Amino acid sequence: MRLATDLSRSDAAGLPVPRRVAVLSVHTSPLAQPGTGDAGGMNVYVLQSALKMARRGVEVEIFTRATSSADQPLVRVAPGVLVRNVVAGPFEGLDKYDLPTQLCAFTAGVLRAEATHEPGYYDIVHSHYWLSGQVGWLARDRWAVPLVHTAHTLAAVKNAALAEGDAPEPALRSVGEQQVVDEADRLIVNTEHEAQQLVSLHHADRSRIDVVHPGVDLDTFTPGDRGAARAALGLDPTEQIVAFVGRIQPLKAPDVALRAAAKLPGVRVLIAGGPSGSGLAAPDGLVRLAADLGISDRVTFLPPQSRDQLVNVYRAADLVAVPSYSESFGLVAVEAQACGTPVAAAAVGGLPVAVRDGETGLLVDGHDDGDWAHAIGDLLQRADGMRTAAAAHAATFSWEHTVDALLASYGRAIADYRTRHQPVARRTGRRFSRRRGVRA
Repeated sequence: MRLATDLSRSDAAGLPVPRRVAVLSVHTSPLAQPGTGDAGGMNVYVLQSALKMARRGVEVEIFTRATSSADQPLVRVAPGVLVRNVVAGPFEGLDKYDLPTQLCAFTAGVLRAEATHEPGYYDIVHSHYWLSGQVGWLARDRWAVPLVHTAHTLAAVKNAALAEGDAPEPALRSVGEQQVVDEADRLIVNTEHEAQQLVSLHHADRSRIDVVHPGVDLDTFTPGDRGAARAALGLDPTEQIVAFVGRIQPLKAPDVALRAAAKLPGVRVLIAGGPSGSGLAAPDGLVRLAADLGISDRVTFLPPQSRDQLVNVYRAADLVAVPSYSESFGLVAVEAQACGTPVAAAAVGGLPVAVRDGETGLLVDGHDDGDWAHAIGDLLQRADGMRTAAAAHAATFSWEHTVDALLASYGRAIADYRTRHQPVARRTGRRFSRRRGVRA
């Protein structure tokens, strides 16, 4: 018998190393600009980990939904990294809450792509977010390879900490997440806290969970000249500046940064990002809030920034505020610290891992305007003394470390999959079909 996971390479620990990984990212493309729509830290995670794996000789093919007629079916991002834009439903007018209706079409596109190759073309499937997990579950059974899943966020966690004006996640998502947790061969989480949530909320088997911290591009995000960064952005070199980077939606709580700054005379708020999710209902909401607070003259709005441009935002700021109501990790917090900029972050989700309280920034309990104003004011006084520690802390979150852990998780998934399936075939003498995932 030969399984699709019959690999020839192994790592130093003797675990199999995949030759080719199928990555599923249904609702958002790794090529999309982070900071608007549904694009954010997950997009960065998918693309950067793929690029690093490819440099180690592991080919990665990323399946995502085409959102424009101009999207090419195949995009070669780099040697060993291919993005497949799968047509599933109308190109425009769908958000992620509509996408369950298009999962059959998306799955068909994924299976057709694999069917053009010899059996065993992919060695493992890695799905990101619950929608992708639904597709990955079917692909796993069809291709007879293990499924590794990363949830990134959980409906129950988000619903337990809803921001004012945010809508709860639908019951459909909670059910879908439970199905994927039950079906996945291994589960990858960003922090130990997230692992505990999977166990307590979804009764996941802890032995099937691997903790893999996201990374940061330490070649791009580095400390630099604050004056030059401010000059590039047209900012006053003498002002105290608090930056917010990310999607403009209640979940990310940019309004908290504005309300806190309103209590701190002379502090400028720099906001880089675009409307997303429920924030699309009032795309000019922050502009109106700044006017209502009487601080329009000290709030600067920037559109979503490319990575190279984002460096200037981080370097220009005295500190970066991450006041999210829910955050599985907080990639913005690590990117900012990599640039030597301390962070004021909500003490939720993975942010207590991303930020060392009192050393590289401050953690704030809750979202009270007064508490945040006090924390920001305190951190502005202490920021210069934290810059070196912030950069050193961020340096521990490299994408190389992330890929080390991902490949180890893949190896365990493949080894476990072999163990579960090969003995059955030997006992029965029946052949396991790699194409259909059933015994023939």
